[in-house]
Amino acid sequence: MGLENVRPASTSESDPMPDVRPDDSTDVAAPDRSLWHDGDFLRYWAGQGVSQLGASVGRIALPVLAVSVLDATAFQVGLLDAVQFAAFLLIGLPAGAWVDRWRKRRTMIVADVVRALAMLAIPVLGWAGALDFWHLLAVAAVVGTATVFFDVGYQSFVPILVPAGRVADANGKLEATAQVARLGGPGIGGVLLSVISVPVLFVAEAVGYLVSAIALTTVRDRERRPDPPEQASLVGQIRAGLSFVVRHPLIGRITTATGISNFFSTLAATLYPLLVLRELALGAPAFGLVMTMGAVGGVLGATLAARVGDRVGEGTALPLTMLASAVVMALMPLSVAMPTAWSQIAVLCVAEFGFSALVLVYNVLQVSMRQRVCPPVLLGRMNASIRCLVWGVMPIGALLGGWLGGAIGIVPTMVIGVVGAATACLPLFFSPLWGMRRLPC
Repeated sequence: MGLENVRPASTSESDPMPDVRPDDSTDVAAPDRSLWHDGDFLRYWAGQGVSQLGASVGRIALPVLAVSVLDATAFQVGLLDAVQFAAFLLIGLPAGAWVDRWRKRRTMIVADVVRALAMLAIPVLGWAGALDFWHLLAVAAVVGTATVFFDVGYQSFVPILVPAGRVADANGKLEATAQVARLGGPGIGGVLLSVISVPVLFVAEAVGYLVSAIALTTVRDRERRPDPPEQASLVGQIRAGLSFVVRHPLIGRITTATGISNFFSTLAATLYPLLVLRELALGAPAFGLVMTMGAVGGVLGATLAARVGDRVGEGTALPLTMLASAVVMALMPLSVAMPTAWSQIAVLCVAEFGFSALVLVYNVLQVSMRQRVCPPVLLGRMNASIRCLVWGVMPIGALLGGWLGGAIGIVPTMVIGVVGAATACLPLFFSPLWGMRRLPC
């Protein structure tokens, strides 16, 4: 749950690229050439699709392993969620400056290999009978740190890989594929959990990361080593990225709204596995089904994002989808009022479907816009600054959610999260975005 999760899925510009220049010896597709004829993009796209499927299969295993196998408390679940996103808060800003100094593709390959090795530690420890909760925390910390570098490189690599006129198309294809992977992953994971042990699912996630790394090695690198940054100090480079985000009249508002939404959504999302697996006792297969319906909604949202923008206005769509996603999220805690298990599952499926669809419309529109308007030299730092601000609040929300879940209960805490998430639309309603038919290019 939470916005600004295009990368990874979730994620352009037309200006010359001073720090990332096309190699003169490499043919660059013309702006009007279909991405279906771009072999480098197709290989990149395929690798990310397999990686996302593996991550989706493994994603359902982590909360099931913590709650059902290791009997984690609400606070421990919150701590686990916090550790997964802590790296975005702790090293997100310097990571952007570092990645702007490095080649993006090479950075992503190294991050994929690190994530694969870390994930393989869980089944190894499980088979040895030595797996404990603190091992999950350690693996989550390593994977989270590597993901910071991968995601910054990922969102900065798309404008390098494809022509400026195809960036939005590439983002839409990557995001739709990620949602298709999410569609199959949780369902496959839920079925597999009935016949194999939980730690085995982490092998699928590790394999996905390795496939992504291999695919990246086959992509022709159109990027040269970046020029030395204008600012000599790391602090100066970080300040330049933050300054661009904060001062931009649209990106600053979007970042504020997304941060508020992510904080309160995480407050609720942290307790979501406990709601489904313990409070409602629906079981892992039902949890997988609910998550699969969320992926179906995500596919629909990614597919229809451009049409929604055309129909209601790209700027207007942002506050509307933000508010609507909070309204739909309210169905999650309300599911406890349903009289039967099947009706509870139905309500949760509707909630996940609607929430994911609305979030994807929001993300596709705003990510493509900010990639287009950001100067190429600041791409890595811009993406890292936004990730630090909007994902850096998530570990705080996760810890608070875990503590409140133990203190006042799962459902009341989720209601607080829903109400808070609804307020996130205010910075967007009271901004130039409202009534804007087209976002800047």
